[in-house]
Amino acid sequence: MSRERATGVPDSAVSALLSDVTFDLLPGEGFETAVSHLPADARIAVVLTPELGVWPTVEKTELVAGQGYDVVPHVAPRFIQDREELDEIAGRLREAGVTDVFVPGGDRDEPVGDLASAYEMLVALEELGYDFAELGIAGYPTGHGSIDDATIREAMDRKAPYATYVVTQLCFDGEAVLDWTERVRDRGVDLPVEVGIPGVMEYRRLMTLARRWGIAAPIRFVRKTAGFASFARNLLDSGGRYRPDDMVRTLAPRRTDPHLDIRRLRLYTFNETSATEAWRHEWLDGERTL
Repeated sequence: MSRERATGVPDSAVSALLSDVTFDLLPGEGFETAVSHLPADARIAVVLTPELGVWPTVEKTELVAGQGYDVVPHVAPRFIQDREELDEIAGRLREAGVTDVFVPGGDRDEPVGDLASAYEMLVALEELGYDFAELGIAGYPTGHGSIDDATIREAMDRKAPYATYVVTQLCFDGEAVLDWTERVRDRGVDLPVEVGIPGVMEYRRLMTLARRWGIAAPIRFVRKTAGFASFARNLLDSGGRYRPDDMVRTLAPRRTDPHLDIRRLRLYTFNETSATEAWRHEWLDGERTL
């Protein structure tokens, strides 16, 4: 029989949320060390960064796939020259045993080649004869810095027939994720949702990353996504280190709601896997509570 935590939510809800997760890793410096802190059966998403482009993502995917990990590469169309290069990338991924590919548009103002959108790439993969078992697309519960909401909704509706799940952008507000998922369901999009949350990291680094994402004033960013009061409370209580406890408290009770269909969490670790894994096991072992 499952125990229950302070709020009456059973441990099984927390276990369901935190037992099956995807670890987002950056393909640059520190990648191998980050992998070394993960369990042997971990699901690893290899990010595509604007600084490195697509090929380091492919190479790191091949590396960890060869070590037996379940790997999900990010393949963004705006970093691919043409269908010939896409064919080469997809062929190498298939040869490496990859069955799941995440297709964001790509944080690049102008595409390097012929493919300008995730929709175009999904169509191209189908026309090239690639039938990956899973294809993920991006979702934006708190909006996109440079694309209006109507355009995002239209793009999702076009991509959804080609996809098997949605991954949400990094978010600090569980209620925003739940509200967004409800709206997506109301529009008739029934793809499972993989909820993207930050891993454990210093608030100072979090602010640096916010600036790198193009946020001019990180405090306004935090106020928008988490609320300034929540940010200040967490900052004081945590000794300067962010932990996504509020996200667990909000999402765990709804993890098994069939209408929402939350598949799992995606932990944006920025390669700080040791601290994030320690935090995850604190919850699984009952050392943290709802």
